[in-house]
Amino acid sequence: MSRVACTIHGIMSRLLGVLLLVAGANCMYASNSAVVDLRPNNFDNLVLNSDHIWVVEFYAPWCGHCQQLTPEYDKAATALKGIVKVGAVNADEHKSLGSKYGVRGFPTIKIFGLDKKPEDYNGPRSAAGIVDAALNAANQKVRKVLGGKTSGGESKSKDSKDVIELTDENFDKTVLNSEDMWLVEFYAPWCGHCKNLAPEWATAATELKGKIKLGALDATVNTLKASKYEIKGYPTIKFFAPGKKDADSMQDYDGGRTSGDIVNWALEKLAENIPAPEVVQITSEKKLRAACEDKPICVVSVLPHILDCQSDCRNGYLKTLSTLGEKYKKKMWGWVWAEAGAQPHIEDALEIGGFGYPALAAVNIKKMKYSLLKGSFSYDGINEFLRDLSYGRGGTAPLKGAQLPVIIETTPWDGKDAEPPQEEEIDLSDINLDDKDEL
Repeated sequence: MSRVACTIHGIMSRLLGVLLLVAGANCMYASNSAVVDLRPNNFDNLVLNSDHIWVVEFYAPWCGHCQQLTPEYDKAATALKGIVKVGAVNADEHKSLGSKYGVRGFPTIKIFGLDKKPEDYNGPRSAAGIVDAALNAANQKVRKVLGGKTSGGESKSKDSKDVIELTDENFDKTVLNSEDMWLVEFYAPWCGHCKNLAPEWATAATELKGKIKLGALDATVNTLKASKYEIKGYPTIKFFAPGKKDADSMQDYDGGRTSGDIVNWALEKLAENIPAPEVVQITSEKKLRAACEDKPICVVSVLPHILDCQSDCRNGYLKTLSTLGEKYKKKMWGWVWAEAGAQPHIEDALEIGGFGYPALAAVNIKKMKYSLLKGSFSYDGINEFLRDLSYGRGGTAPLKGAQLPVIIETTPWDGKDAEPPQEEEIDLSDINLDDKDEL
């Protein structure tokens, strides 16, 4: 069709709409239709102030897609009669209603369900699709009445055991005042996209446990934080960098919405933000737990006694471990070491002593299993061992005693060489002559 023809067609369509309006008709739906004609003077009373679930179409009489939708929408209204209310707004005539609900194209269908927060309907433009969406909204309302919460809320609190529920009251303490890295979802219980995201968010939270924390905040209830972070749509995900946090610590999440997308995006941020792990000397149980308890794997080294390997020697081993810690920092492993003989219970549990020193084992504290380095204690030897371990290769053995070994409190190494023990000198003046003769 030529541009002139299109223009004439548009003008004629609008003229037809004007003629229909003058005739006093609804334009799209017959007077005996189950579709209720909604206008500014009855919208609040019929829709917002009622206990009913409402499906509302915003249309323009001249819109071709609206005209194609009419028989399907009418059919859906008839099927839902007595269950869910179905209405229509001539948004070309009543522009104030269209503007109030952000209508930018025709037809736009919104479902006014729980708490009367409008949710966009983006399903098929068929009677069956509209009916399914309406019944789902009704189901949500029934569940709320029965259980005091929506199924979306249940998903957040019940199924998502690793997703931390955030509120206006606990947000600063839990997120901003922590040293952890956070991804926070701002959601609305009635939001369809939020419901779709919920299981993906829960799966990602479990996969990232111990590395990055995932939280969820109901922005319709906790409006202070939603306003502070300018939440204008649902779901919105914000990233909070690790360490001390301020206004610059927050970034918008711009990844996909599958659990894999979320995990990969988070791990990339993790690699950008986290420093190499510290290789901690085991001097107390508290030190060991802080370094290893929440980690998927803890790399435990037993280095030679300082008398057998002075500071240059020991620092060489520690440098190798630190370099490997940097290489594998995305894994979020713990790295600890002890001096030979200082923690005999650890050596016994890992059966390390018999192999000599230095020695190394990778320990999963939660499963109480370990894998022992049998190659050389060198960068290449340890790297090959850890690489195989990260790919699931290599055997494991149960930790002896199936519990955390007893940790002996010791003094931290001061970084200096050790003085060899002084030999005791014998003073011959204290020995009588007879003893001297015997000597």
